[in-house]
Amino acid sequence: MEAVNMCTRLLCHVGTRHLSVCFSTSWYTLPSIFRHSNISLSQAQAYSSRGRRSDSDPIKGREHELSSPDRTLDFQMTSLQINSVLRANEQSVRIPEFDGRGGLSPVLKFESNQLAANSPLEDRRSSTTCLQTRGMLFGVFDGHGGHACAQAVSERLPYYIAVAMMPEASLEDLEAAMEMMRPVPPILQWYKHHNDFNYRESAALYVNHLRVYWQELLASEEHGNGMSPDEALCYAFQRLDTDLSLEAQVPMASDLMRNTAVQAAFTGCTACLAHVGPEGIFVANAGDCRAVLGVQESDGSWSALPLTKDHNATNQAEVERVRSQHPMSEHQTLLVDDRLLGVLMPLRAFGDVRFKWSRELQQSVLENGGCDLEALNLYQYSPPHYLTPPYLEATPEVTYHRLRPQDHFLILASDGLWDELDNEEAVRLVAEHLTGIHLQAPLSTSQQQLSLGQMHQLLLRRQARATPALDLNSATHLIRHSLGTNEYGEMDQERLAAMLALPDDLARMYRDDITVIVVYFNSSLNKTSCN
Repeated sequence: MEAVNMCTRLLCHVGTRHLSVCFSTSWYTLPSIFRHSNISLSQAQAYSSRGRRSDSDPIKGREHELSSPDRTLDFQMTSLQINSVLRANEQSVRIPEFDGRGGLSPVLKFESNQLAANSPLEDRRSSTTCLQTRGMLFGVFDGHGGHACAQAVSERLPYYIAVAMMPEASLEDLEAAMEMMRPVPPILQWYKHHNDFNYRESAALYVNHLRVYWQELLASEEHGNGMSPDEALCYAFQRLDTDLSLEAQVPMASDLMRNTAVQAAFTGCTACLAHVGPEGIFVANAGDCRAVLGVQESDGSWSALPLTKDHNATNQAEVERVRSQHPMSEHQTLLVDDRLLGVLMPLRAFGDVRFKWSRELQQSVLENGGCDLEALNLYQYSPPHYLTPPYLEATPEVTYHRLRPQDHFLILASDGLWDELDNEEAVRLVAEHLTGIHLQAPLSTSQQQLSLGQMHQLLLRRQARATPALDLNSATHLIRHSLGTNEYGEMDQERLAAMLALPDDLARMYRDDITVIVVYFNSSLNKTSCN
């Protein structure tokens, strides 16, 4: 245990916050696949995948299930109870004005929050400062089939990126410290909420593989001053996914570590991670999380600038990319009902080795790995028409944006938020939270058909709605409005209470886990960079 503690301390530096470590064996038991409403009965025996809610009202659409004779649900919640649920995981961190190297910090502050629909929560988040290079890393990770992959990726990916950007001299310092068993210079400063989890028992494994990673970078004649942020993001995504795959295939020091490695590989997660530095924003995205920039135009209005594209069947370029990697004979079976092989919605993801390994390798690991498959909720299965794997990859799409004076904030969120809000709505909500000025959303098509009397009532309700925000935290503000806003654009307290009061076995049928990070930029730095 002392060795594990030492390995944990080697890489963690938490500034003014304590790194909270919490572990329970129950977290290694995946939720039942039958809790996922987005999977057909025939697929339920095969794989747990995520889907989007219906465009119809999720509460009205399931009234018969909630009012069945054998089940009476109480949706009454006080404002205090609603606030307690919404704010349980919120976080707000103000960043020092200077980055420790004599330069202005590109980030003024960030606010984040999470709301669970799955039990346990399958989303994860990470926020860190790179101590050996300039910049901060913010990531949201949307797990599916369980939380294990998202947990591992959220803990490890920032290290893989930071190490790739470090110059050769700094990597040599790390290696010398490990070799001489001296304290290792800290790589990251983490900003953890006390409800965020860590796989403490796997710390030694993570450190060992991170060391192999930097040793390989040192052995490369091309590493020199380190990779640029875009190169580091792309390389780190691919390398970590490879490590997750390999770790599930080799013996481990304990059954617990073995189970963790197998679960991380067989479950999956999408990831959207932003590196914010003096040079601007680099965003790496694999899957259907999203990064959206809030921009204030010269006339004072606000607009949304997406920095990512969703990797799913709605993205025709992504569909063509997947098809190009497989023979023509499979083109009719690659995407069925907008899902990869009829099962998985995101077309890029970490883990999910059922879509990457051969059938033989899957069978060998599951049969000979020494794991209790029933306890881990794993089983031998390959998707239909599984002919030419791999069908899935974690290679991110990387975009760059140079910060300008009109760029005020960045919203990173899992698709649980984007299922409920579009980009413009999200930016409008954060902008009105930032400025304290209520920004009216444009009338919808249905609202434009209202009679004069109905229009008058709508305007009165809108006027009454123009009150100060209920939440100090902008991420909480987004979550509240994503779940509680009705078809008229008003905050409906009864609707919000109903969405929050749903029990664990029903919540996932109406909404997804939601994770949000809102990053506010240092306007002084933006002005300086444009001069």
